[in-house]
This record gives sequence, structure tokens and C-alpha cells, in this order.
Amino acid sequence: MAHFAVLDESNIVTQVLVVSDDVITDENGVEQEQLGIDFLTGLLGVGTYKKTSYNENIRKNYAGVGYSYDDSRDAFIAPKEYSSWVFDEYTCRWTAPITRPREEGVDGRWFTWDEDAYQADNTTGWIEVINEHYGIDYPDSRHDDERPTHLKLNP
Repeated sequence: MAHFAVLDESNIVTQVLVVSDDVITDENGVEQEQLGIDFLTGLLGVGTYKKTSYNENIRKNYAGVGYSYDDSRDAFIAPKEYSSWVFDEYTCRWTAPITRPREEGVDGRWFTWDEDAYQADNTTGWIEVINEHYGIDYPDSRHDDERPTHLKLNP
């Protein structure tokens, strides 16, 4: 299956649609983006459609709703989540100003970014997510103060 981002007039992704590989494959068995664009134009009307890939083998990143499309970089770019993060021109991703302490999931340890901690002390920012109650759905009757503040989720 092929995926196409629908862009608004400001090049912001509003939807990501799935199109059958049969639709975008030409008579020689080669995938052609334009065939998908033509299909979507016929189905939905005139618009801006860009192919995107889970494998990130085109346009740097898989498009998501709210991402922007940068025509000069031919890349989808996620919204900036933290004011301190910087843009990496090579990957077209926002990156933390300090390196993550270790790879995610090593030794069962997970980390999350804490912008307030970084703003208070720019040598910190990554905090370990600790909770033994991962994957548990808490019933609505449980009080908010009894719910964990950080969840450790297994991928």
C-alpha cells in the first residue's frame, strides 16, 4: 500500500491516505507517484498530494497530520515540540540540545524530555521514565492522584 499526504494551502498535512499499489504501478511494474496524484485528484478533486513512506526512503520522514511539507528540502517536518530543540538539516528532524543518556529500551530503561528541567539547568533535560504498571488500563473510578504520572510503554 502507498501513502499520500494531503496538504492544505500552507503545506500542512491534513490527512494521510492509503492508495493501493495497483493504482500507482505503471504497465512496466514501476511505482509512479503521479499515478497516485491523478487517482486522488479524480476521487477527491484538485488538491496537493505528496507520497510519503513508512520506510522514510522518500521525503526524509513519514508524514503525519500537522507536519509541514518543505518544498525546497522535499521533506516532511514534524512540528517543533520544545523551544530548546534544534533543527537537523540532514534528517529534517528536531533534536534535543543534549544527547539522550542511552539508547531507548536498553536495560529496560526509557527516557523522556523535560523542557522545564533543561531551562533550569542546560546540562539536564532527559529524565528516566519509571513505572512498573505499564500496559494497564486504569478504570475511570480511580482518582487522578492514584494514576501514575509517567508510564513506561513497551513498543
